[in-house]
Amino acid sequence: MAQSIQRAIDLIRRSAEHPLTLTEASEVLGVHKSTALRILQTLETARFVRKTGTGTYVFGSGLIELSELALDSMDLRQFGTAHLRQLQRHTGHTVHLAQLTGNEIIYVDKVDSPAFDSVQLPSRVGRAVSIYASAVGKVILAYLPRAERDRLLSHVVFEQYTGTTLADRDRLEAELANVVERGWAADNGEHDAYVMCVAAPIRDSRGQVIAALSITAIEVIATLEQLKDNLPILLETATLISKELGYTPKPRRSPESAEF
Repeated sequence: MAQSIQRAIDLIRRSAEHPLTLTEASEVLGVHKSTALRILQTLETARFVRKTGTGTYVFGSGLIELSELALDSMDLRQFGTAHLRQLQRHTGHTVHLAQLTGNEIIYVDKVDSPAFDSVQLPSRVGRAVSIYASAVGKVILAYLPRAERDRLLSHVVFEQYTGTTLADRDRLEAELANVVERGWAADNGEHDAYVMCVAAPIRDSRGQVIAALSITAIEVIATLEQLKDNLPILLETATLISKELGYTPKPRRSPESAEF
């Protein structure tokens, strides 16, 4: 197994150096061409290699995206940590930082509320969160280009976890439009009926939404309406983290400067 993995790594490296023919791939792997083709097709599905019009294989965008995500994740956690802790102290609630990685939205940081000593939230750093039944998921989905959103949701099997789950694409799309319009998302017990959450987008230096920051509480501690009282500080904190990543907010136009 280890040898097979090493050969696949060698194959990807060769494709980065020059266009790779099927014959060369079979030689690198030490297998028959038909086996080499199946391996190349698997790598192509993951976008680790890309087949050209001439039938050769070149380095794909998948690994570039993964490396960028890994760098973003490290920077994101580094720049966000202090802000997360300050937000938790200010609100008293659990704070999450989540990021799109591949086809999943992953918690990359979390600051627990002491109020949850007796009731543990299911969230864990490194664990995936529901892409459609969570506030952080809806924030990230809402700002994705339509083609990328379609790609991600094509893998999703919609389940009705609770009575408030948006378990079909049309209802979800309507909610995502609302998220973009107001600039934040809410989770009204959509995956776990007792968990309430509000989330805001975090942007990179290009202005693209790459992550989401959230405040979470169980309903016996705070209702969704009570959590919404924290939206000003949540949005402010998300903007501060975005600035740390190089984002420059667009200045708001005053009514006096508007052109008619």
